[in-house]
Amino acid sequence: MKLKASLKAALFGATLTTLAAGSASAEVVDVKITNLTQGIYFTPILLAAHDADSMLFQIGEQASVELAMMAEGGAIDGLYDAVKASGGEALRNPAEGLLAPAATTMATDFDSKEQQYLSIVAMMLPTNDGFIGLNSWPIPSEPGDYVVYLDAYDAGTEANDEIVNGGGMLGAPGIPVNPGMNGGTGGSGVTTEESNDTVHIHRGVLGDTDADAGPSDLDSRVHRWLNPVAKVVISVK
Repeated sequence: MKLKASLKAALFGATLTTLAAGSASAEVVDVKITNLTQGIYFTPILLAAHDADSMLFQIGEQASVELAMMAEGGAIDGLYDAVKASGGEALRNPAEGLLAPAATTMATDFDSKEQQYLSIVAMMLPTNDGFIGLNSWPIPSEPGDYVVYLDAYDAGTEANDEIVNGGGMLGAPGIPVNPGMNGGTGGSGVTTEESNDTVHIHRGVLGDTDADAGPSDLDSRVHRWLNPVAKVVISVK
């Protein structure tokens, strides 16, 4: 995998509010990630520090195989290997499993070394290919706490049929699992097509309130969300 570059990298993946100001520089940081949703879980998170020529994803472009594997099934090993191969630093699964709604995890003393940009990804469950994303955020050199809010993205690699059927392999339709066990079964499928095959802001899920049928296996009262879906506090020491 070749990670993608963009001069606009800092514009993707977040709405930024800084509590301290500074220029980009390699630093040791603590990273605190909070799930802001009501009913969506995050699969194992990948935290990466890399250079300006590397990106985990880019809005408006087709997802890499490694990104698709993460977004469809939660597999982060491919992206981890790509970051390391490009000379970056990466940390897998700071939550040691799923990050539940309203839960928080912390990566302490993450050393960015010579890398100056920070990225974060994790699949959202239950979705078909939705993920949280922070892409190429410049790491400040000035000590302080920096707050970043993350949006939900759609990898554009799978139709959002909203059927929970164990499908998590690359290219297999369906949602791997509903960790909260708070949806339905027997859904006929919301759609069989994805009109936008590039990475884009996720439109959210439709869901329904029929536990035994209807178009979706997701509950519209539980699984719908509005952006942002995650809060990240980066503490530069």
